[in-house]
Amino acid sequence: MVIKMAKEKLVKEITSMDEDFAKWYTDVVSKAELMDYSSVKGCMIIRPYGYAIWENIQKIMDGMFKETGHENVYMPMFIPEGLLQKEKDHVEGFAPEVAWVTHGGNEKLEERLCVRPTSETLFCDHYKNVIESYRDLPKLYNQWCSVVRWEKTTRPFLRSREFLWQEGHTIHATAEEAQAETIKMLNIYAEFAEKYLAMPVIKGIKTEKERFAGAESTYTIEALMHDGKALQSGTSHYFGDGFAKAFGIQYTDKDNKLVHPFQTSWGTTTRLIGAVIMTHGDDSGLVLPPAIAPIQLVVIPIATHKPGVTEKATEIYNRVNKICRAKIDLGEQSPGWKFAEYEMKGVPLRLEIGPRDIENNCCVIARRDNGEKITVSLNDLETKIPELLQAVRDGLFEKAANRRDSMTYTAKNLDEIIDIANNKPGFIKAMWCGERECEDMLKEKAGITSRCIPLQTEELTDTCVCCGKKAKHMLYWGKAY
Repeated sequence: MVIKMAKEKLVKEITSMDEDFAKWYTDVVSKAELMDYSSVKGCMIIRPYGYAIWENIQKIMDGMFKETGHENVYMPMFIPEGLLQKEKDHVEGFAPEVAWVTHGGNEKLEERLCVRPTSETLFCDHYKNVIESYRDLPKLYNQWCSVVRWEKTTRPFLRSREFLWQEGHTIHATAEEAQAETIKMLNIYAEFAEKYLAMPVIKGIKTEKERFAGAESTYTIEALMHDGKALQSGTSHYFGDGFAKAFGIQYTDKDNKLVHPFQTSWGTTTRLIGAVIMTHGDDSGLVLPPAIAPIQLVVIPIATHKPGVTEKATEIYNRVNKICRAKIDLGEQSPGWKFAEYEMKGVPLRLEIGPRDIENNCCVIARRDNGEKITVSLNDLETKIPELLQAVRDGLFEKAANRRDSMTYTAKNLDEIIDIANNKPGFIKAMWCGERECEDMLKEKAGITSRCIPLQTEELTDTCVCCGKKAKHMLYWGKAY
């Protein structure tokens, strides 16, 4: 009875997601100790547990980048105004979100400096100094850093004025190479999301309206959150030779002709942490995929006042810590309190060991994703724990995929899409004529935006859901973060 009351008291501190999803989200990020609010409006403090999640994301993704030949570099955080102005569409796209430095100490700067919202212009300025011949290509670069965008409305991890990210920047001899790179990185993002975050995504291309400023084409992975809203979780952009022309980047090709190279960029951010929370979380708190969980298994001894329990629990911890990221909790709190605490933090597996378990040479392992408890022989821990971690990942992915499929609808005319948008949260598949006017009208009348034209497309009808004219594309539509 004591255990149940302790757990209930802790869990009640989190608002139910069905009652108020936004409040549930802020409760989770705060009470699971992922972040704290700072004295700088719109900026957050990422606490150790939250940063450990980001470090695991970074480590895995960085390895995937390096396996495909990319190298890490670092660019300055300040961009001279004149440099930013060189690519007209790019600067116009970012102008409303740019933060400016106007003074150095007490002296006014001769030229304003932009605090980087992204680094295309800095990479271009560098490329023109280091690329002379086709032998210098390609350059496959990536940067881990923070950027600043002066957002009006902020929410932890999803949208803040300063956030952490990686931005890849590559430059190639031919358009074909650059286009292939764009798709390759999109596929790496999708693989990372599905394999390591257990988060199913839709791969597709953005409409012209939603395209990255200065890009010829923008590709995206779109995920569906628990409340039926979409979240753009990674983008990959093909720039053509537009930036190269604007910045005077040229190289001598194999025919000894002076030509412009072709560029890409691609990025993901700490927004992925928000995506994981809203994809897998529940009313008890976080549910973390094992690959990014700071603690993959917690050992909790039961009845520590009994002889030998603490010693046996410590022995087991020393074993399992060699095969996964483990922790042992020898604190004075009750087992029920600890159960609720580590459920709140989303730890994938909980190992319980008490006097009776020791007598029987076994333990109980509980899965965070479905609450299932399994009795495991202590002789089998080294084989069983990796199996269970994989089972948690697979269970999370299946649950998220089933939920997304059940919240994906098809609309064939304007009345249908408005009705679905108003009454059924989720993705809406519908045909589109390709005209900006229809895209704008659906945002105005249904409150939805185009998420992407999927790479694996379907032909639902031959007419546009909005105007009835001949359709060109099937789109995923939805409300989004």
